[in-house]
Formats: sequence, structure tokens, C-alpha cells
Amino acid sequence: MIRNILGSLVALAGAASAVLSPFRDWYDGRSGQDYRVRDLFGGITATESGVLVSILLPFLFAALLVIAGVVLRSRIAVALAGLVVLGFTILWMVRQGQAEGALTVGGDGAGLQVGVANALAGGVLMLIGALLMSGRGAGARSRARARREREPVEPYAAPPADQVDTWPPTQEPGMSTHTSPWPEPEVDPYTGPDPHDPRTRSYPQAERGPEPGDPGDPRDPVHPPHRPPER
Repeated sequence: MIRNILGSLVALAGAASAVLSPFRDWYDGRSGQDYRVRDLFGGITATESGVLVSILLPFLFAALLVIAGVVLRSRIAVALAGLVVLGFTILWMVRQGQAEGALTVGGDGAGLQVGVANALAGGVLMLIGALLMSGRGAGARSRARARREREPVEPYAAPPADQVDTWPPTQEPGMSTHTSPWPEPEVDPYTGPDPHDPRTRSYPQAERGPEPGDPGDPRDPVHPPHRPPER
């Protein structure tokens, strides 16, 4: 914001300097409004010029570009206005040098005078103003960034309607993170530790003897042995 204001003020000062320059002396006591625009392309002549067809015309166009650039915050428009002023001023200097044989600078009213300096300074100030301005895009980006900072940030995006089990993607117990059209397999009920697994036994068990009917049992399962009678 501050850069736009500062750049706009510099550019407007340059436009004012460029518009006022044709009303001041440019060369040998001849003011800028006495030079026709067509003389800049065909050669400088001694013919007097009207105000609206003089070198003031491109400078007025440049001033309008500066105003439009300031209102729209367009750096391109302001820079283009500065190039127009500098271009026509340099073109005039080339044509004037061709007409006179050489350009001179004198303090006694001969040669280049203050009007040319005003025009060159105005074009340079317009270019400086364009560089100082941040432009419209930068202001929009800063406002969008400030708006995003004010808005609350969601940790996760909202899930689609057909994938409700996949949000939020946490590892905490809860809903399944994978959806399947098939039913989940049932888990066998827990029946306790396996007594034959040494990893689950908390204490050693005594080895049991052969049971009746086991292979290798010498006892008769039908006629068990009796105690002998006492004598």
C-alpha cells in the first residue's frame, strides 16, 4: 500500500513536469510548444506551431497514461508513459542537432535550456514511480494471504460421501480405514492358554502315567489284578 502511494506521487510529479516543460524555453529562447510534432519526424523547421499540435500533445497523452496507471495501479501504464516522454524528448534532440549541426548548452540563453531538462526529468520520474509501485497483483496477493491467515485451518479435508470410513486418517481405535463389500471374518473365541504349549504354561506339570486302555499298558482292562488273600 505504501509503495503504491509513494510510486503514484513520484509518477504524478513526473507527469506534471513533462506537461509544463513545453511552456518553457527549449533551445535558443524557443519554447517547446513552438515545435510541431510532425517536425520530429520530418525535420525541425522555423514554422510556428499551435499548442495542440505541438510537442505538448504526446506529453499530454503520457500524463493521461500516468493518471490511468495510478487509478488502476498499473505499473506498465506508468512505465509506458515515461518511455513516451523520454522517447519524444530524445527524438527532438536528434532532430534539433541535425538542424543546428550540433547541440550546445549555454548559460546565456543559447543552446539547450530548462524546458528540455524538465521533460527528461519528468520521464525519469515516471519510470522511478513505476518501479516503486507494487502493482495491483501484489496487493491482491497480500489480501488473499491475510484472508487465508484469518480463516481457521482444517487438519483434514472433508471426506466424500462414499468414503466415510477413511476420514480422519488416524491410527487410533475406531472405524476401519479400509472399506470392503465383504463381511469381516469372525475371530475364534478365546479358550485360554494351551496347556501343551510350553510358552503358555506358568509351572511345569508332572508327567502322567499310562491310562488304562492305552497302548503299552500291561494291566488287563477287563480283569484288573486283585490283592492276594492274607494268611
